Amino acid sequence: MGIIAGVATLMATAPLVAIYDGLAWLLPCAVAIAAVVVTAIAARRLRAPVWAQVLAMLGALTLILTWFFRSGDEIFGILPGRATVEHFGALLAQLPTDVREHTTPVPAIDSLMLVTVAGIGLVAVLVDVFAAATRRPALAGLPLLAVYSVPVAVSFDSVPMVLFAIGAAGYLWLLGADNVDRVRRFGRRFSGDGRDVDPWEPSPLAGAGRRLAVIGVLVAVAIPLAFPGGMSSGIADRFGPGLGPGGTGEGGGVGRVNLFAELYGQLNLDETVDLVQVTTDDPNPFYLRLATADQITDTGFEPSAPSGRALAQHLPAEPDPAPHAGVTYHEHQAEVEITADFHMQMAPTYAQLVDMDGLSDEWRYDPSQQIVYSTRHGARGQDYRLTYQRAEYDPDALRQAERLPAVHDIQADFTQVPELPEVRELLDDMIDDSAAPYDQVLAILEFFSRQNGFRYDLETGPETDAPAIADFLENRVGFCVQYATAMAWLVRSIDIPARVAFGFTRGTGAGDTRVLTNRNLHAWTEVYFDGFGWVPFDPTPSGPVVGSTSPQWAPNPDAPSDPDTADPGDGPTGDNPDDPGFD
Repeated sequence: MGIIAGVATLMATAPLVAIYDGLAWLLPCAVAIAAVVVTAIAARRLRAPVWAQVLAMLGALTLILTWFFRSGDEIFGILPGRATVEHFGALLAQLPTDVREHTTPVPAIDSLMLVTVAGIGLVAVLVDVFAAATRRPALAGLPLLAVYSVPVAVSFDSVPMVLFAIGAAGYLWLLGADNVDRVRRFGRRFSGDGRDVDPWEPSPLAGAGRRLAVIGVLVAVAIPLAFPGGMSSGIADRFGPGLGPGGTGEGGGVGRVNLFAELYGQLNLDETVDLVQVTTDDPNPFYLRLATADQITDTGFEPSAPSGRALAQHLPAEPDPAPHAGVTYHEHQAEVEITADFHMQMAPTYAQLVDMDGLSDEWRYDPSQQIVYSTRHGARGQDYRLTYQRAEYDPDALRQAERLPAVHDIQADFTQVPELPEVRELLDDMIDDSAAPYDQVLAILEFFSRQNGFRYDLETGPETDAPAIADFLENRVGFCVQYATAMAWLVRSIDIPARVAFGFTRGTGAGDTRVLTNRNLHAWTEVYFDGFGWVPFDPTPSGPVVGSTSPQWAPNPDAPSDPDTADPGDGPTGDNPDDPGFD
């Protein structure tokens, strides 16, 4: 039973393939499991009590961790000492930084490997205690399932069902072996027709049970795969990460991804990675969007669960809302190619989609968030074409927009925000209560200028909760996440709907083709005006952001005020160090 418990634990580690780049994690995990198993068997041979078995297994695991993650100053070269503890502490202290700076699949970094091997080793201890020491093998399913939950929670691609089946097979083997062993201890075995079965013969009943268990696993895996469209809100979707906090909607719920942390980690990578190539006939495209964060919780801004139908069923025939006198729509086509290094289940698109071709019906469109997403597949390697209408807003027309009535759904849902004294004090000095909503939003946009002490810096972290917003408004140092969320927070605080959008800036390239890298990932603010819909504003300084743009209705606060020296339709691109907004 101890050996089978160890093998079942090793089989349960199969889903780690989804989060690691390569198999460098496998050998240390296998050695840790083997050390736990051998130590447990030896302790039971010596008739040690359960608590002594646990201590022996933990001691063996500690020796294995010391061997694989040596500091170089161990006692006799193998026994852990003070230097070992300090080395482990340094690796754990480095862990949060490594988590932020890397996205799945991750390399075999020492800090991540230490946590992985230690975690798998502890699972092996628990499984052995439940299955062999206390003979409660059913309880061993809990730590085995915990192993599977980790890649499900952190991977940006769906964890293949076959990996779950491998772990499930190990667990069923454990249960079956325990029951066979109990029958053998009980007495003589019989076949289904009453024939006596010799001890050396395989049990017909046990064989039937094994066949039924295999069939059950195959059916459990096959049914969700056989109905990709009809089970979109089922367990298969929960195993794949997505945009929101796990809620359900029309088209199914999806898992949770911290988009702020993902953006922060990608921007902090040491290397530049090509993620998207877009070819468009639009000479002045805006940003390519991925998702929105429109809910504020105790942890800050979070995406809500997207809700949509298959692309072919749900794309609007015309812009939403209907064309307004102050909005000019320019229809364009674009082709988007996603590289193998893009690890999300959102397909980058432009706003105001009219048509889209090249993605299967498993991809869905959420018209309220204006995003294309999947509950099942990642976007890597996808190639698709889209028709969209880029909107240009007349500032004078926006100035005529009135506040939404309090009973309007958007007004109720997108103005909720915790009260912060720091925010209220700033707004009292900044906002003219008699001004039009658009002018109030412009006043907030202009606040995020170098003249007011704001500075771009990627070292501030991705947090967006109330303390982080208050800290940013005081220290005035941050990157696009802080700028976009702080502006949305301030706009909501004056009772105007706002949210945060994620995506790519315009990128760089020659002609109609632009290459978008991890350096182009960006966040900006969107404000809702009655009759106009969601209007984008980018408060982040344009200089440090490659491919940024400042349209005429949302001018760059650091741009020259002389209209003869500033382009009212475009603004600085962030590509030129001589741009007035460059830091």
